[in-house]
Amino acid sequence: MTDTDAEINARHAERMKRMQAARKKMMAKKTNKKGLIIIHTGNGKGKSSSGFGMILRCIGHGFPCAVVQFIKGSMHSAERELLKDRFSDICQVHVMGEGFTWDTQDRERDIAAATKAWEKAKDLIRNPDIKMVLLDEINIALRYDYLDAEEVADFLLNEKPEMTHVVLTGRNAPDVLIDIADLVSEMKEIKHPFRKQGIAAQPGVEY
Repeated sequence: MTDTDAEINARHAERMKRMQAARKKMMAKKTNKKGLIIIHTGNGKGKSSSGFGMILRCIGHGFPCAVVQFIKGSMHSAERELLKDRFSDICQVHVMGEGFTWDTQDRERDIAAATKAWEKAKDLIRNPDIKMVLLDEINIALRYDYLDAEEVADFLLNEKPEMTHVVLTGRNAPDVLIDIADLVSEMKEIKHPFRKQGIAAQPGVEY
């Protein structure tokens, strides 16, 4: 005999009621708060976009925040321009990179730019009034040894204010940072229009 819609709906409602009760019980124990070390890595698209989304969320809450761009400084970024044009009173944006390594073709210059960006990042992170600092594409600088990953990890563990969130983006996040992070997300590429169809980067999607 086939169950009626009313019987199916009643069972569904009962399951949801049990799930709700279990979740309330679980959430009642989750009361601790702290500033998080957050990593967005992987070979898929969306790492920087996710970081900028978290910055906009902070702005929506009225929290002071900051962005330091380590690599893509020479490239147009609609998110960056939006922050600078409309939210400069609450979000600092520091463009420190000069482009990808294959554009600059000057390792010493890239190291100098990354070092300067890291010094600015440390100043921002040390400021307890800033709720979140996005270190956009810092993982790329670490991958090419423009910065010392151990030094970055040590700073985040020992000098970051207790309630400050720091978001690090870029492919190939080093293990030492993954080990100390509170939240790590990996963007995995399944399909990309550039690779499959030769479609160029487009405004509103890639930048």
